Amino acid sequence: MKQIWHLVLTGGPCSGKTTGIATIEKELSERGYYVLIVPETATELIGNGIRPFGNCLDNFTFQKVLFEKQLHKEKLYLEVAKKIENEKVVIVYDRGLNDNKSYLSQGEFDNLLKAFDTDEISVKDRYDAVFHLVTAANGAEEYYTLENNASRTETPEQARQLDKKGIENWNGHPHLRIIDNSTDFKQKLNRLMAEIYSVLGEPVPVEIERKYLIVMPDLNVLSKYVSTTVVNIVQTYLKSEPGKEVRVRQRGINGSYFYYLTEKIEISSVKRIEKERKISQRQYIESLNLADTSLKQIVKKRVCFVYDNQYFELDLFDFSKDKAIVEIELTRESAHINFPSFLNVIKEVTDDLSYRNIALAKSQKL
Repeated sequence: MKQIWHLVLTGGPCSGKTTGIATIEKELSERGYYVLIVPETATELIGNGIRPFGNCLDNFTFQKVLFEKQLHKEKLYLEVAKKIENEKVVIVYDRGLNDNKSYLSQGEFDNLLKAFDTDEISVKDRYDAVFHLVTAANGAEEYYTLENNASRTETPEQARQLDKKGIENWNGHPHLRIIDNSTDFKQKLNRLMAEIYSVLGEPVPVEIERKYLIVMPDLNVLSKYVSTTVVNIVQTYLKSEPGKEVRVRQRGINGSYFYYLTEKIEISSVKRIEKERKISQRQYIESLNLADTSLKQIVKKRVCFVYDNQYFELDLFDFSKDKAIVEIELTRESAHINFPSFLNVIKEVTDDLSYRNIALAKSQKL
């Protein structure tokens, strides 16, 4: 069965995207994937004389032109991908549609989305995964340079601000991964590829997850420390064979929803094989006929935020008023977790089966 993956590689100025894209194309091609690279649209436009500000276009008009050209390119590349005979095709986008938000106010970005009859979650979830490379200006300052991109003009401080805003733009995406500068550049690329292989299931998709029971936080206080995105989730478990977990999930913001089918097979308490694919609303509704009636639906709000370049997902369940669950996904079991001071951890529950979502669907209790 033919598979087409849509992966966004984004990041702050001088983050290693160019080398990252070359590495992705080389390594995936060697593993039998057909790789399509969608060049960065802003660089194309600016390099050909279409610039924001100055004597050409005002910024909003420029972002509108950029958005329209990016949509056209994505449609074109998808049409090509469908015609390619190889059954494993990866489309790598050098930045995605939501990166435009870095250069607009929230109101301007909302107006931009309205002009194209779309919304923010649709723009985010059109991609299977987003990989953000942190700018060298944050943690590898001696390597920050403007020489390899004629369109780049940012100072190190501006680069750090754009990098932070770039992460916030994608906050809430179900597969956002942040690759920082905690290692040398070679290892940075290795970590990027490890995350990509995990998404592609190459050789098997392994999810390393740590989970903690916490005191219910005050979201108003939390939002003072970090930028948050709240996603509404309804999760239904389906009848499945022993050792296998199958669920369908509806997730969205402000009435705009996407639907997913997920299968998980346990390897250990912190590792599992996971396969997930997007499904249509019709497929989702039909799947509900296969619901495991011994389990109740999980209804929750997922508060997503980034702290110290680590991606946290805070789940607030409708059946619990005083406790919540926070999760973080890692690429290494031994990776250090720097917990935010505004979260009051009661205990780690990674190995406690009673705190798995499927168990909570039965107990409805934290």
